[in-house]
Amino acid sequence: MIRAIKIALMAAVMAAVVVFLYGRRSRAESPQPMTAAEHMEHLKMMAAGGDIHAGHALDEFARGVAQGAPNNLKLPADDMGVVARLASSPRKGEYINVMVDGKPMRTWVVRPAGNGKAPVVVVIMEIFGLSDWIRGVADQLAAEGFIAVAPDIVSGHGKDGGDTASLSTQQEITQAVLALPAAEITSKLKAAREFGLKDSRSNGKSASVGFCFGGAQSFAFAVAEPGLNAAVVYYGQAPTDAPPAARGTPPGPYLVSERVANVKAPIIGFYGGLAQDARIGNTVAPTEAKMKELGKTYEPHIFDGAAHGFLRAQTGNAGANMKATEQAWPMTVAWLKKYAG
Repeated sequence: MIRAIKIALMAAVMAAVVVFLYGRRSRAESPQPMTAAEHMEHLKMMAAGGDIHAGHALDEFARGVAQGAPNNLKLPADDMGVVARLASSPRKGEYINVMVDGKPMRTWVVRPAGNGKAPVVVVIMEIFGLSDWIRGVADQLAAEGFIAVAPDIVSGHGKDGGDTASLSTQQEITQAVLALPAAEITSKLKAAREFGLKDSRSNGKSASVGFCFGGAQSFAFAVAEPGLNAAVVYYGQAPTDAPPAARGTPPGPYLVSERVANVKAPIIGFYGGLAQDARIGNTVAPTEAKMKELGKTYEPHIFDGAAHGFLRAQTGNAGANMKATEQAWPMTVAWLKKYAG
């Protein structure tokens, strides 16, 4: 049963990316539905052209059905173990509606044990919406002593204006995430941060952490929010103002946006191996050079052999994903405590 669900999920993700990419075409075009094989070839072409989300879909599909990671309470659960971890967690997270421009945004909030003050961490989702896995990451952050706030930025774009939970397929969720306007994402992340800072237990400091799509948004949030004390980026790229490569054309050198000059928060980044995740890995050196030129704190870590999405898929790549997870997560916690604790 689990295998069937996993395969259906990966197929849905692939289909979602294809539908989104076709949606960029002129309305005068009316492409015929593609077969599964054509979907795969189209995704490969787009990934080769530098489309990060197409590449992520391919990564997930190639992974197939893996064995779940052992239950290690010092690490976030992987995507196969997170439901059980959440069910047994002593921390009882809750959904809260955070108002953004007069509209509710469903938000998962988890607080640490005790009554002491704590930093606020905004947890930014992948292209899979506010998933159980993201809620699990928030729960783990609370276990580490942070007030974790995970906004559902799909809110208002689901069925009948709903959120991630209102969408019945992964295809619908992915399409909704990819269509979100950048300005709206920023407004929602700012609202989530402000909500957390108003919590009676907040120590007045804040940070962000995001994964893939959310990793890129974590970097972008550090650009947009001068009050952020720290940012963590998992396999996401720095902002760029360059247009995407033409279809079927390999991307050129990555051009980091001059807007990163606005970054105040120290940023740490975690990435899969250059051979395994070249489309993201190739953005790291230009980002490091630009941030150094501007006198900004940026500390990238590349884990050879690990795949894109290693924290979510911990058992993949012959142990390399787990090795990366075991190194990256403690560094994540240390970074957040150093700059926001």
